[in-house]
Amino acid sequence: MYRERAVVGIRGAVVWQSVAGGSAPTRVLPDGCLDLLWSSRAGLLVAGPDRAAHLSVSAPGECWIGLRLPPGVGPAVFGVPADELRDLRVPLAELWGRAAGELTARVDAAREVPGRDPAAPVAAVLEAVAVARLRAGGGPDPLGARVAARLAAGATVAATAAEVGLGARALHRRSQALFGYGPKTLARILRMRRALDLARRGSPLAEVAARAGYADQAHLTREVKELAGVPPTHLLPYPRP
Repeated sequence: MYRERAVVGIRGAVVWQSVAGGSAPTRVLPDGCLDLLWSSRAGLLVAGPDRAAHLSVSAPGECWIGLRLPPGVGPAVFGVPADELRDLRVPLAELWGRAAGELTARVDAAREVPGRDPAAPVAAVLEAVAVARLRAGGGPDPLGARVAARLAAGATVAATAAEVGLGARALHRRSQALFGYGPKTLARILRMRRALDLARRGSPLAEVAARAGYADQAHLTREVKELAGVPPTHLLPYPRP
């Protein structure tokens, strides 16, 4: 069971909830995002930006609640460059120290509200702390949203660099800190997600490849397999031609 909703106060962020139905790993696709996570088994964690699919293993019935921050926003909330968290899942205490313990106490208190599903109050706590930290730090670096939006729309790295007024090396350096990897990797990840969204809405894969900017369907398949670990047909609700 999985559900999500938009977060008030952080544009593009979502809060999500998942309850593991079995012991089979869940394939989490890369998206350029950082997540603040709470697990009924593991407590508070931070999920860094992945370069390839992450296989998450949960105990049956384990509840996960997460706050997914859009590309470029996570570093302003967590207080560290995104590339320091690349491909990692780390306890929040390693980043926030005592503040993580205080947040754990708030989460535990929220879970104990009688007569209520604990998911909603826990999600509210995660949202509140993220919004507060973002405001206290002056908000996210606006470059992150600009770069991510241009790359998501299919702009080349060179065109994106020119539009934001940076040279190639400067854009790469800033992207490492904001997203966890360079703009070329982010562009590949965002293009894959755009392609999968099109496919899930019913477009044939050959058409998806053309609309998303791949050379052909074979190119799409290679890229998805490299980033997701499986061909695109394995990620769709039913096989596509």
